Amino acid sequence: MSELVEVHDLVVRSEGYWPEPGDDIAAGPPVVAGFVLSAFNPLAAVVAERCLGRMTAPPTGQTGIVLVSDGDSVSADHVRQAVAEGKRIGPLFFFQSVPNSIAGWIAAKCDLRGPVVCVTDGGLDEAALLIGDGDADQVLIVEVGADQASARIVSGGNPT
Repeated sequence: MSELVEVHDLVVRSEGYWPEPGDDIAAGPPVVAGFVLSAFNPLAAVVAERCLGRMTAPPTGQTGIVLVSDGDSVSADHVRQAVAEGKRIGPLFFFQSVPNSIAGWIAAKCDLRGPVVCVTDGGLDEAALLIGDGDADQVLIVEVGADQASARIVSGGNPT
């Protein structure tokens, strides 16, 4: 029961989305160096950067990341097909095959110092637990779908 209360006590500090008005949907989100073929990782990166860039002050203290997705199906399908056909798999696919690789990239680029959690659904419950347990002061929740994504940074307490 206390988890439910904690979830409702979270305050959204900032948000970012793909697509937003003015985005070139046909071109897709900006490319992220080191990630290939799929839009999954660029989607996560662009919404995280938009969300963090819209904050009135940069995050301080421990900022965790919760990445919510079913994973990168485009890359997984590519690897599956290459293996079935006996083809060589490029080394970048080993790096990007786990969702926490882009979460780590976001943490490093944006200087976020907190836990990283990847889940297939939810996000708010995990953020509330990280904040409630003292593991994070705020949490960046990034949700990635096939062609859209969102990010919001949440913290406990009242908005400032």
